Amino acid sequence: MGGMGSGRPTGFGKETVETYRSIDVNRLYRDGCLKPGWSGGRHWIGKNGSIVSINLRSDINQLHLSYRVRISGGDGEDIVETIHIVRVPCRYGGSRPYFICPGVVNGIRCERRVVKLHGAGRYFLCRKCYNLAYSSQNEDELDRAMRRANKARHKLGGEFGLDAPFPSRPKGMWHTTYWKLCNKVITEEEEVEDRFAFRAMRLMGNANKRR
Repeated sequence: MGGMGSGRPTGFGKETVETYRSIDVNRLYRDGCLKPGWSGGRHWIGKNGSIVSINLRSDINQLHLSYRVRISGGDGEDIVETIHIVRVPCRYGGSRPYFICPGVVNGIRCERRVVKLHGAGRYFLCRKCYNLAYSSQNEDELDRAMRRANKARHKLGGEFGLDAPFPSRPKGMWHTTYWKLCNKVITEEEEVEDRFAFRAMRLMGNANKRR
């Protein structure tokens, strides 16, 4: 990648959006951070446990970022970046803000309308510019089944995992809602067990073939 997105590590296409810090236009809007004249900061815990910070300042339809990055173990570099914001009218009134991605890929400006920008390199760009995937895209069928089962348990206030105690009815939840969610948990966990058994049988078959 050339231009603003340069500086990302080799093999970056295998990384996921969850790996890197990001800024979310919806969250900034809810927190009142997009009002002209607002200024403040955001902080993250870096990969080495250090505190990573970024300064933000809002202008009319713009968000100005200033921060320091270290690319590929080199010296720290001070970065100033301006993100343009558009507000799209909603069907029933009001408007919704979006970032305009400032990335440049092979000499072509991105300018996608996005909700999140990711600090995966020198600049905050959209996931398409950095070729990032969502972690769920790297899951197989067993992983997806397990995630759905854990999500169903979470709605009941229970702990993750098939070995965890089955969650009791949360206070204030309707009995019909509780039993509906219970059936959802049971169905999803049965699928996990079926897929786990299938994977185990396939691994045993491959082992026997190698022998």
